[in-house]
Amino acid sequence: MLKGRPKSLLTEKEEEIMKRLWEHGPLFVREIVELYPEPRPHFNTVATTVRILEQKGYVGHEAIGGSHRFYAIASIDDCRSRSLGKVIANYFKGSYREAVSALVAEEKITADDLRELLAMVERDKNKS
Repeated sequence: MLKGRPKSLLTEKEEEIMKRLWEHGPLFVREIVELYPEPRPHFNTVATTVRILEQKGYVGHEAIGGSHRFYAIASIDDCRSRSLGKVIANYFKGSYREAVSALVAEEKITADDLRELLAMVERDKNKS
């Protein structure tokens, strides 16, 4: 992402476009539209959203034959981290422990999953 820009979260429509750019690489707006299932959004709607993403610093473009091909500047990891951090801050008082506890309580994560995560943490800790 471009430095100095405010870090704003992606809207659902912006996320859809970013997913396509991450998955398929640089695309023209018409190609982005073609990747949507029917009924597809209007070309102008997608073009406007891409320009907003560019203003936010998530997307860049290269001029090719009088048209623009857009590409992701922000990585999926950057967006994932920022979004998760915002959810943790807003819904779990900034506590990742509370977030994991909620996942356990809702049976979204198992004891085996937690053991596997703990083993990953220990491996990473030993690498340092």
